[in-house]
Amino acid sequence: QVQLVESGGGLVQTGGSLRLSCAASGRSFSSQAMGWFRQAPGKERDLVAAISPSSGSTTYANSVNGRFTISRDNAKNTMYLQMSTLKPEDTALYYCNTNPPGGLGPNWGQGTQVTVSS
Repeated sequence: QVQLVESGGGLVQTGGSLRLSCAASGRSFSSQAMGWFRQAPGKERDLVAAISPSSGSTTYANSVNGRFTISRDNAKNTMYLQMSTLKPEDTALYYCNTNPPGGLGPNWGQGTQVTVSS
C-alpha cells in the first residue's frame, strides 16, 4: 500500500520560512494530481495548494497565494511546499495527498506540524 510521509515542519517566528516535503511510495505518484492540506485545531482539513501530475498547473488557496509555492519531483516521488512570510494563522498540521484525496489509497500520513509564533 502506498505511504505518504510528510516532513519539514517546525516552530518558526512570524515572517519566517519552512520547506515541507512529502515522500510517496509506489509507482503511481507521477500520474496523480497532488495537494497539500492543513488542519488547525478545531477546524476542518483544507486544501492549501495543488499541482498537476506534470507540474504544468498549480493552484493556491487565497490565504497562501503569493507566499507558498508547491512543486514536485516525479523522479524522486516527492512533493514540496515552500512556505514564506509565515503568519500565526498558518499554524496547523500539514498533510499531503492526491487531489482529490484517496487516489493512492485510503490512508493519510501522520502530517507535519507547523507552528508560527507571533
